[in-house]
Amino acid sequence: MIEIRRVFTQVEEIFHEFGPAPTQPLLRGAIGAVLTNPYAGRYEPNILPMMEALQDVGIDMARQLLVAMDVSAERIATYGKGAIVGELGELEHGALWHVPGGYAMRELLGWQGDRAAYKSGKVDEKPTGQPGNALAIVPSTKKVGPPGATLDVPLTNINASYVRGQFDAIEVRVPGAPLADEIVFILAMTTGYRIHDRVGGLRAQDINQWNGLR
Repeated sequence: MIEIRRVFTQVEEIFHEFGPAPTQPLLRGAIGAVLTNPYAGRYEPNILPMMEALQDVGIDMARQLLVAMDVSAERIATYGKGAIVGELGELEHGALWHVPGGYAMRELLGWQGDRAAYKSGKVDEKPTGQPGNALAIVPSTKKVGPPGATLDVPLTNINASYVRGQFDAIEVRVPGAPLADEIVFILAMTTGYRIHDRVGGLRAQDINQWNGLR
């Protein structure tokens, strides 16, 4: 069921945004895997087998992205995910990425919950970790688009999605993908605040272990 055609990785360092140079550049990275869509061109009532098959894909992509960014997991401050579905697919096919993509990053960054419990949608999340264990929901977006379509992937703090200075997005585009019968699944992470953020609000260092709940 899983056929990967390409994996695309991008990493950027932001050294300046007017004003004084920051003491440390902001590092932002994204990875996109281009997969054949097994449901392209037809309506399939039960698409959950694809979500299960994507579990290992998410884990591998999260690890590859962290390696490409060349930082420790402790330095990751924000994350996000997304999907671009080729024209013979439907938006719901992109939603298959919510569990495999989101929990892959959270587990990589130290979350200690039970992923299996949340795939069923029957259990409210009760974190077992401590602050810094990726307690917050991973924001996401998805669209149906042609080859070369871009997606603005939202980014929020890994422990509290309302850390205002870390609201961000990263534009991802995989040249030539997705073809009509493909999907691009995307993960993204950064190391901190927007350069010169200054609109107030909660700071990451003030988060306690319950602030990430939704």
